[in-house]
Amino acid sequence: MEKQHAMDLFQDQEKFIKGKHLVTIFHNEQNLYSVIRVRIEETNVELEEKETVITGYFPRIHEQETYTFFGKMQEHPKFGLQFHADRFQKEIPNTKQGVVEYLSSDLFNGIGKKTAERIVEALGENAISKILEDPSVLDQVPKLAADKAQLIHDTLVENQGLERVMIGLAQYGFGPQIAMRIYQVYQDQALEIIAQNPYRLVDDIDGIGFGRADELGRQIGISGTHPHRIQAGCRYTLEMESMQNGHVYVNKEELARDVKALLEEYQNVEIPLDSVETELLKLEEESKVVIEGDKVYLPSLYFSEKGIASNIERIMSQTEYEDQFPESEFLLALGELEERIGVEYAPSQKEAIQKALMSPMMILTGGPGTGKTTVIKGIVELYGELHGISLDPKTYKKDEVFPILLAAPTGRAAKRMSESTGLPAMTIHRLLGMTGQEDMDDREERQVEGKLLIIDEMSMVDTWLANQLLKALPDQIQVIMVGDEDQLPSVGPGQVLKDLLISGVIPTVRLTNIYRQKDGSSIIELAHHVKNGRMPENVMQMQPDRSFIRCSSGQIPEAVEKVVQSAKRKGYTAKDIQVLAPMYRGPAGIDRLNGLLQNIFNPNENGARKELKYGDVVYRIGDKVLQLVNKPEHQVYNGDIGEIVSIFTAKENTEKQDMVIVSFDGIEVTYTRPDLNQITLAYCCSIHKSQGSEFPVVILPVVRSYYRMLRRNLLYTAITRSKKILILLGEESAFRMGVEREDDQKRKTTLCEKLGTIKQAVTNPEAAGEILYLTEENWGKVDPMIGMEGITPYVLAAEGGTEPETAE
Repeated sequence: MEKQHAMDLFQDQEKFIKGKHLVTIFHNEQNLYSVIRVRIEETNVELEEKETVITGYFPRIHEQETYTFFGKMQEHPKFGLQFHADRFQKEIPNTKQGVVEYLSSDLFNGIGKKTAERIVEALGENAISKILEDPSVLDQVPKLAADKAQLIHDTLVENQGLERVMIGLAQYGFGPQIAMRIYQVYQDQALEIIAQNPYRLVDDIDGIGFGRADELGRQIGISGTHPHRIQAGCRYTLEMESMQNGHVYVNKEELARDVKALLEEYQNVEIPLDSVETELLKLEEESKVVIEGDKVYLPSLYFSEKGIASNIERIMSQTEYEDQFPESEFLLALGELEERIGVEYAPSQKEAIQKALMSPMMILTGGPGTGKTTVIKGIVELYGELHGISLDPKTYKKDEVFPILLAAPTGRAAKRMSESTGLPAMTIHRLLGMTGQEDMDDREERQVEGKLLIIDEMSMVDTWLANQLLKALPDQIQVIMVGDEDQLPSVGPGQVLKDLLISGVIPTVRLTNIYRQKDGSSIIELAHHVKNGRMPENVMQMQPDRSFIRCSSGQIPEAVEKVVQSAKRKGYTAKDIQVLAPMYRGPAGIDRLNGLLQNIFNPNENGARKELKYGDVVYRIGDKVLQLVNKPEHQVYNGDIGEIVSIFTAKENTEKQDMVIVSFDGIEVTYTRPDLNQITLAYCCSIHKSQGSEFPVVILPVVRSYYRMLRRNLLYTAITRSKKILILLGEESAFRMGVEREDDQKRKTTLCEKLGTIKQAVTNPEAAGEILYLTEENWGKVDPMIGMEGITPYVLAAEGGTEPETAE
């Protein structure tokens, strides 16, 4: 019994292998996944061999040095028995001879054996531990130069820091992968930073939310009403309001109440509102939030709005475009263009083209079928004609700048622009040179070169991206923004296009006549009915290009399957057919429908097709997938749709990792298993993710179980994704509910207010509303009393004021 008890105790011990590193088989510099071989010196694992393979996440290990690895043995399907290390530590030499050999090794450049011996004589066999604890002990070593003392300490810290951090993070419950991410951000200061303020992890480390940081804070004694906790709650709530609800600011009182509720939910302790307001003021003092009146902003959003307004003012101040072409010259060129391309522009389209060519900035907006694409092509063609320039990029030398720039928020939208104009188009990110994390610091200096910029799908551009774009534009450039104001707003915070239209600062042309209706498009007709909040009488009637199939929420999967199978028989492929839904969960949700559609379009009944399981999702070669995050280093962005072209399991490649390769219109991107959360199946996708794209066939379930998401602009956006055929599935009452409900989630922005300063005090009353920009030339034309009608010191005193506010 005693013998058996002893064996049980031995089995309960944490498994370890202590050994000398022989060779590195594989090392990934990005996530630090490593495969090494060691010679075993000591272990409590039953192994017959004197050498073994260790896998895990650690930095490049130095050869011939001894480490202890803690973890468990695992059987690899191809490479056999391996020891997977959850954590490790470097063994510090603790004999005089060992310390001398270590300090005189190649790790310590310029430290010879005699110097190492003097260090050991002065500090003893525990020299390394003493130096790590207090580098000043090296002052006791005779004839040791200050620079060499610094080198010894820095090298020891570099070689011991990660091990110390990894062990400490493991005690906090962090696995090796996330611990490695923490170390890569904070380096040797990781444990000190976390002990001081664990809530920094929420801002700095992907994958750590407020709840995880709050639990960590509670473990180390930062809880309740601690200032760090309340401040983290404030910033977290602000960020959630921005990313989930699209708000640029939150009202101070509302924010305080939400923060109080958040903190009390995670810990059973009362949080006074006064404490939240106090910490908000501290955050403002530290420039971590901006408070203006009763509004609280994240600094990046506050200054982005200011940047948008100031750069629009800068570009709009150009005056040379209005009279650059006589109207007769414009009309002659327009007539020749109409004759050449066989198009007769409507009056509103002619107005749009003329205003675009003769204004520094213009907005072109309109619904589907109103001719926005036709107008864009006319602008491009006439710009080339009137300026006498070639529209063939091939005729320009490498050092010459092609004057016309076409850009859109997504790759698919940019591709559509290129197809319709015959000119190269790109994503806004690519235009700005946002090709990876390494370029983040260079954006301030990057300037766009060109004379005419046309931005399509402007409704998708959020506050951050609009600011980056506008500040990168030169002074001498004409900008045309194109978009549909009735579509869903951007995924990111703000509603830039809508605010620009409301402000009236930029000349705008709204196209309202529907031309595609002449081709018999009942889809366009339905979209405009929905946009105007009207339920069409014929919505349930079969049309040549659309239909409405009645079914309940539980019947949606069966109905989708039948419609898709029918479309397949008619020759449509997975690329042609797009199912759209507003929610992920439930019987009619995106997740359920994706699994069903995958088995229709890409089945694997006989197991011949290679596949890889990640969580609840199975990926197969040939699957249609959706990109969920921007990957600018590969020119792939959120919302792009691609196809899986290859799958490699860990035993099939030298990196010893599962890999999925996806082709996005010829651009191949490799995803290792940790990266697979960046993609998802795309047979069915959310309506938000479909923005900027068009599909030959759209299948749109609309049922009452979607109640929370059903809104007019959501239905309108979904309907306008269809180019040829629209199949509505579900309940007429649910569709009616969506048509009648306007978006009650109004985004909180102040861009209109900031744009209003452009017009303030620069309107010449004698110029019939002409906008003047304040310069030395027109200084005398501006009436200094504009906006002061009826204002006197007595009126101000009666209202409790002291002096009029000055606009920024």
